[in-house]
Amino acid sequence: MDVNIQKVVVEETDAGERLDRVLAARVGTLSRSRLKALIITGHVAINGRTIRDPGIHVNAGTEITLEVPPPEPAEPGPEPIPLAIVYEDDALIVIDKPRGLVVHPAAGHWTGTLVNALVAHCGASLSGIGGVARPGIVHRLDKDTTGLMVVAKTDRAHRSLAAQFADHGRSGPLQRGYMAFVWGVPDRPKGSIDKPIERHPHARDKMAVRSGGREAVTHWSLREAYAGAAGDKVASLIECRLETGRTHQIRVHLAAVGHPLLGDDVYGAGFKTKATHLGIPAREALEDLGRQALHAYLLGFDHPLGTGYLEFRSELPADLERLRQGLREAQGAPAPEAARATKKHSKVSKR
Repeated sequence: MDVNIQKVVVEETDAGERLDRVLAARVGTLSRSRLKALIITGHVAINGRTIRDPGIHVNAGTEITLEVPPPEPAEPGPEPIPLAIVYEDDALIVIDKPRGLVVHPAAGHWTGTLVNALVAHCGASLSGIGGVARPGIVHRLDKDTTGLMVVAKTDRAHRSLAAQFADHGRSGPLQRGYMAFVWGVPDRPKGSIDKPIERHPHARDKMAVRSGGREAVTHWSLREAYAGAAGDKVASLIECRLETGRTHQIRVHLAAVGHPLLGDDVYGAGFKTKATHLGIPAREALEDLGRQALHAYLLGFDHPLGTGYLEFRSELPADLERLRQGLREAQGAPAPEAARATKKHSKVSKR
């Protein structure tokens, strides 16, 4: 289906009105909220110039061009995308998500998502309790964060897992552990970050620490410290455990305390020049990384059917292991406790 292009010329009676109001009055087939979304996503131009501000005031005689893309499918379709399946039974599936895989369909990513792959793999058994766009999804990882995820295959499993993730392990068994390579070295071996998070006031694709935001707590411990080419402490490997589950929580929290993730262009852009302090192997590994250095290595929860506790571990993927080895080069042998942290891919235990 082709893009529908409509042109509107602002009349004298509409001079000085907001762009979204004018379009809502003149384009009767679309709601104001839908028009506002089209403006924000770059589908509206004034006199040939793309405008992304729905509140801009328009002048008489201005020509507005509106591009309406074809409607997206109401439900995600199956796509034969390979999955790294760690564990599967009739109630759930645990996968090791690779980099670059979006979890569920959204604007700009209507296909090629984990949900599309799950629909193809699980078929009609996939739980729909999470909504048609994200069936079975009880938690998510950022597109370029790798690691362990669990997906419910039945409504009963979805309810149980969703309750465990809502509790975040405060009174239940849920465990979520991450390995994060960060700039700098903390001044103590472990700690907690308790800072509220909400949407950034000016950049809607970012989150920020803000007073009055939603509660967010991250517990961390130092696993390895790395020296740079000149022998100065330049980076470290930190293990993070989540007590809450906010969007971009680890990335925002670590940046807020001065230790943003290596490779994080959103929250650590100001630290890019620090790459010059790294040794050549680490610098080359970071240049090739192309993503934030974050991996969900640990996932533990009670089986939703009451058959026991399940725990899974995932070793670092190849790109992060290469970065780790490059950073270690100036240190000699790794600390034994750090080696244990990512011991073997996806060990399962029950109790």
